[in-house]
Amino acid sequence: MTLDDTDRAILRALSEDATLSAGELGRRFGLSQPAAWRRVKRLHDADIITGRRVDLDREALGFGVTVFLGVKLATKGRVSLEDFERAVSAIPEVQTVQHVLGMYDYRLRVVARDLSDFERVLRRRIMTLPGVGDVEANVLLSEERRPGPLG
Repeated sequence: MTLDDTDRAILRALSEDATLSAGELGRRFGLSQPAAWRRVKRLHDADIITGRRVDLDREALGFGVTVFLGVKLATKGRVSLEDFERAVSAIPEVQTVQHVLGMYDYRLRVVARDLSDFERVLRRRIMTLPGVGDVEANVLLSEERRPGPLG
C-alpha cells in the first residue's frame, strides 16, 4: 500500500491521540468525515494501524521505577526459549519481553513501586526463572517518546 501525505498526517495525529474521531481528522486535514473514516479503515485493513492503546501514567499508579534488564540464559540446551518466555510473561511487573540478538538473549522492561520493590521482584521472581544466568539492570532516569518515521 502506498501512503500519501494525508495518510502520513493522519497516522501522526493518531499516534499522538488515538481517540481522534474521523470527524476531527477530517476537519484537521480538509476531508469529509466519511473520507477520513475510509482512509483510517484502509490503514487498518492494510495492518498499518494494528490497534489502539491507552497509555497509563505508571507513576500515578504507584510504579515510580522502571528498569531495563538484559537477561542471558545460562543453560540454553536445558531450557527452551518458550519456557523462559512463558514464565517471564506471567510476572505482572514485566511490561515487555524482547528476544534480542547481542550480548543478552532477552531485554525486559520491568516496573516497580521503588528500588526495594524492584529488588524483591528481581530476587524472588526473575532470578528464579528457568535458565536465568547473567542479568544486567539499567534504571530509567527519563524518557522522551517520539512517533518515529512514517515512510
